[in-house]
Amino acid sequence: MKGPYVANLLLLHVIVLVWGLTGILGNEISLSAVTLVWWRVVIAVVTILLFVLIRKIRVMATTRELARFAAVGFLTAAHWVFFFAAIKFSKISVALVVLSTSAFFVSILGPLVRRERIQWYEMGLGLIVIAGLALIFNFESQYVLGIVLALIAAFLASLFSTLNSRLVIRHDPVQIAFWEMLFAAIGLSVFLLFNGEWRIVAQGLNANDLAMLLVLGILCTGVAFIVSIRVMRVLTPFTCALAINLEPVYTILIALWLYGESEYMSVPFYAGAAVILSTLFIDAALKRRSMKKANG
Repeated sequence: MKGPYVANLLLLHVIVLVWGLTGILGNEISLSAVTLVWWRVVIAVVTILLFVLIRKIRVMATTRELARFAAVGFLTAAHWVFFFAAIKFSKISVALVVLSTSAFFVSILGPLVRRERIQWYEMGLGLIVIAGLALIFNFESQYVLGIVLALIAAFLASLFSTLNSRLVIRHDPVQIAFWEMLFAAIGLSVFLLFNGEWRIVAQGLNANDLAMLLVLGILCTGVAFIVSIRVMRVLTPFTCALAINLEPVYTILIALWLYGESEYMSVPFYAGAAVILSTLFIDAALKRRSMKKANG
């Protein structure tokens, strides 16, 4: 068991690193946030559909199920649009750190959706997150718009992930991914059609944007999602959550390596970032302790 566990753990960290490339690619692609996300979800739909056909996975759903998938798909698309817009209006480091606040929103939304008691220690950690954000706001005022956009993206991420946590109980994850990406593509197509940006999509892509979009849609979205499902069959939820919490750290390190001084921030920013990121690991440690007590 040790061999497969270690192999899957390493594979999970590779996937988290791949997810960390998302912000880098979004920064490099010249398209607007909406057009970028449209291409991403379309490429992801094709990738997942090929996987469905090859593995002969059943994805048919009832009208009620489709309505639920559509709602979450629209939320997912909106989250990505706000996330990439945050990057384009600030910096990769700023957007990723603020996006980490989604854990705080989950601590509030999760119990409400599942009709459970709120964990008060999570609310306490949320207050610490707010303190970290206040520190960043005070010393990085030139990025206020990017910070606000990233906060909206974080809230939307917490909302669709909370809803997905209920859907995955009754549905195959691949089925969920296929329909949500398809509805995300449909929703964005309608939006682009009405706001006049559809002509930009119709004009096609330059070679550089196309190459990066293929990496974003196939590797960072379609393949990463499918592989993440496989490793979760071997690894514990705690191990997976702890690894996923490293995504913003990986992204910030990659951004510093690639862009150098242009990604450097003030000391108060890194202090605020450390405060926010520390809550993720404190939360994981407290949950692990709680699980140990529950299991005796």
